[in-house]
Amino acid sequence: MVEHRESRTLRIYTEESGRQPFIDWIKSLGDRRTRARIRARLDRVEVGAFGDCKSVGDGVRELRLFFGPGYRIYFGEDGADIVLLLCGGEKDGQRRDLDVAKRYWDDYKRRRQ
Repeated sequence: MVEHRESRTLRIYTEESGRQPFIDWIKSLGDRRTRARIRARLDRVEVGAFGDCKSVGDGVRELRLFFGPGYRIYFGEDGADIVLLLCGGEKDGQRRDLDVAKRYWDDYKRRRQ
């Protein structure tokens, strides 16, 4: 049996100031190969194949990437088709990154209304 996956649209969270924390994080990764691997993972998310992913509370989810220092991508889902990329980080900064991602998600929901 073939599993049917729904395609998703990736969007980037933007602060009121215009800053995009996820883009800032990606640009901070100096290694092109690392950025390419992250992009490949996001390509799979676009076709509904989230892989190793879990809820971390308050509507925020975490994609876990098992290379480098244990990269994490935090996102929220707006309806059935939108995946909003909030921010990224490494496993050792996970608690701080989670708090920031939740604030971004709350801000997005507040401004969306």
